[in-house]
Amino acid sequence: MTDLRYPIGKFSTEGVALAAERAHFIAQIEQAPAELRAAVQGLSAEQLDTAYRPDGWTVRQVVHHVPDSHMNSFIRCKLALTEEEPTIKPYDEDSWARLGDVRNTAVEVSLNLLENLHQRWVVLLRSLRDEDWSRNFRHPELGLMSLEKNLALYAWHGRHHVAHITGLRERMGWN
Repeated sequence: MTDLRYPIGKFSTEGVALAAERAHFIAQIEQAPAELRAAVQGLSAEQLDTAYRPDGWTVRQVVHHVPDSHMNSFIRCKLALTEEEPTIKPYDEDSWARLGDVRNTAVEVSLNLLENLHQRWVVLLRSLRDEDWSRNFRHPELGLMSLEKNLALYAWHGRHHVAHITGLRERMGWN
């Protein structure tokens, strides 16, 4: 049985030629908003409030989480580009997923936010020079992260959460 927490597998850069795959990762980040929108297209309020796995987040929480997470990543990229190995502040994503804005905001708001955020982010990513990709930020829990590794992580992250939703739709027959 597939692990419902990691429907596309856990993030790994093993066997990945990061520099050679930058354009591919940027394209995945560019496509993520449309893929997330397609994943939730036509879902009812009840379906949006269904957990994608036992003890997991609801589809609604996942949709709001993606721009929360990607905004943090965008800012981390900008910090790494403008400061020498800044230490970033992590956030408690489970607590964020339980806040009132997640319960009381239409998913359309977060889908629009993600589209606009990714437009800016992709412009930034495509503007980077080769040497910029080796710039780092320090994550208190994950250690030193290069922009190149962070790019691969967030290309995976968007696909990971889309797969949570599309996997649930398939299991529930919501297609």
